[in-house]
Amino acid sequence: MIQTVVKRDGRIVGFNEEKIIAAIRKAMLHTERGEDTALIRQITDRIVCRGESQMTVEQIQDAVEYELMKSSRKEVAKKYIAYRNQRSIARKAKTRDIFLEIIETKSNDVTRENANMNADTPAGMMMKFASETTKPFVDDYLLGEDIKEAVRQGYLHIHDKDYYPTKSLTCVQHPLDKVLKNGFSAGHGESRPAKRIETASILGCISLETSQNEMHGGQAIPAFDFYLAPYVRKSYIEEIKVLENLYGEDYRHLYDFPVSDYLEKDLTGLSGEERIVQHAINRTVGRVHQSMEAFIHNMNTIHSRGGNQVVFSSINYGTDTSPEGRCIIRELLKSTDEGVGNGETAIFPIQIWKKKRGVSYLPSDRNYDLYRLACKVSAHRFFPNFLNLDATFNRHEKWDENDPLRYNYEVATMGCRTRVFENRYGEKTSVGRGNLSFSTINIVRLAIECMEIENREERIARFFAKLDEVLELTALQLHNRFEFQKTAYAKQFPLLMSSLWVGCEKLQPDDTIESVINQGTLGIGFIGLAECLIALTGKHHGEDAAAQELGIKIVTYMRDRANDFSERYQHNYSVLATPAEGLSGKFTEKDRKSFGVLPGITDKDYYTNSNHVPVYYKCSACHKAEIEAPYHDLTRGGHIFYVELDGDATHNPEAVMAVVDLMDKYNIGYCSVNHNRNRCMECGYENAAPVMDECPKCGSNRIDRLQRITGYLVGTTERWNKAKLAELHDRVTHG
Repeated sequence: MIQTVVKRDGRIVGFNEEKIIAAIRKAMLHTERGEDTALIRQITDRIVCRGESQMTVEQIQDAVEYELMKSSRKEVAKKYIAYRNQRSIARKAKTRDIFLEIIETKSNDVTRENANMNADTPAGMMMKFASETTKPFVDDYLLGEDIKEAVRQGYLHIHDKDYYPTKSLTCVQHPLDKVLKNGFSAGHGESRPAKRIETASILGCISLETSQNEMHGGQAIPAFDFYLAPYVRKSYIEEIKVLENLYGEDYRHLYDFPVSDYLEKDLTGLSGEERIVQHAINRTVGRVHQSMEAFIHNMNTIHSRGGNQVVFSSINYGTDTSPEGRCIIRELLKSTDEGVGNGETAIFPIQIWKKKRGVSYLPSDRNYDLYRLACKVSAHRFFPNFLNLDATFNRHEKWDENDPLRYNYEVATMGCRTRVFENRYGEKTSVGRGNLSFSTINIVRLAIECMEIENREERIARFFAKLDEVLELTALQLHNRFEFQKTAYAKQFPLLMSSLWVGCEKLQPDDTIESVINQGTLGIGFIGLAECLIALTGKHHGEDAAAQELGIKIVTYMRDRANDFSERYQHNYSVLATPAEGLSGKFTEKDRKSFGVLPGITDKDYYTNSNHVPVYYKCSACHKAEIEAPYHDLTRGGHIFYVELDGDATHNPEAVMAVVDLMDKYNIGYCSVNHNRNRCMECGYENAAPVMDECPKCGSNRIDRLQRITGYLVGTTERWNKAKLAELHDRVTHG
């Protein structure tokens, strides 16, 4: 006898025979002979008595069809089947409508979820078709009921849910030195070790592009300068050998010539071996420059993921003080400043300068000249961003300026802000590690639900109780996803699990990845701290000291619970200041439908990213830094501080340097500088004018404003979703 029913959304409810009776009666009323109460009762009793104790909705409907077809009223069965098919079509209508909008290349939150992906190309369409059909499968078969309900109600968002069934990981910091020294196999064919700078540059591109197809997040190189530096010397030696062949002389003693710096100089007036060495240096610098040009060009043109998206790539550099490392840094910055194509600003790789006292920050430091160049290039081209190795939480006790492998003890980050450093289950490092998956909590919704409680202490206490419930669910969901991910085989990730992930050398193709992935992190993210605080206190943290105190208390609590979860589940949980892009408007839209328009909370199309001061709040850069800085130590899964400069920054690198000084003053971990940059979509012309309605070069009116979105650049805001465009419109400068 039927007792419970499993509904299509997975919920289990008590059986109600009246629903069977109503469905059969409705079908009968659409026939000429009308209703037959006795037959309805007879069919219903048979289904109830012969059924299992628990049945799905589909199984019960199949039983109704079967009994109707056996009866004398077969015309009723036809009506019932037709009605059932219509309901099935109606349930699929939402998917159909989404598919049609993808086909028609309409701009909406589905097709503009990721501004780095062109969803209008055939490959982009295929990705979106796959994505929108995979997510329901995850809901139906891979999520627990409590977690699915939290997602449905808008308390929790599971990032990259469409990739969940693939068991892929989010991101990784490439140990490029291993790839360059040993070569690699990506499943089809093998790559030999690099011998010269051109090959090293290409292998760096291939490593990033290949791994992108094995993962659902970003790719980064943690020590770009250190990894490529040896190939500068190798190329220099090649140039010496060319001259040996040319002149028939033996210059082997010049192979290890102590080059103080690789700088091009005029050969006029030079003779003998001095001329030979300088000529080789000049040739080497030219080759390095071309290699850096090629690297940047490739990272902006090589597509991954079926050909619809350039690699989401980042490179960290700035602390190699060797002549060869400095050559890599200098020529990379020069190539970045020159731009790509028609002189446009390169979108990728996201470049990250690693600032450190004693290395590159003060005038007495070896790489200070390159730091100034980095600030000049950032003022023109937005990159590099700046990573503060001097922040208390970014230091490593093993770092030694005399250690040639010291980069292993320098934190590195992804351009969008993801940070991996601390490690409970292995060496503390960024190299060969990454995030496994992350999910974001809607703390705004939790706060809105507490707004009716008049007593402030009770209101806040209730908020923390709600937050704790969702934190428990989030930690469980991430653990469950880890348990699913760890069953993948090493052979499913030919490059990642043979050359990149720490400890992967122990794996055989048919081994699961369980033994190595616990070196990664599980991120618990949050969005809308500003709106959350307005709901709880009436003001956000940028405008009120008491709100700031509560904000720090909230994120500290999340950090402490993440530590608890790390012990309970034996994983590296961390709190992430979520880089919300597609998510920025999803929570807001759902909350507005539930609670209406709430001033300062749901009255915009977006929630403020993570712990940032609202983009519309006018304040100084110093004030913004003072407010946001304390959250960087608490959000060790990733964070970013940014400043919007006013006017043309191109000839004002000192403004960028002033922002980096704020990092030092307030113990900030990672920052970027935004400024005005206009770009002609037709010819690629760029300038920094306050307004450019018409291109002075070609006369086109297709003008775009180059801007960051969650930490990275996008070539056109035409790919931004509605929420992020609204946020862009509201951004104010920080004096």
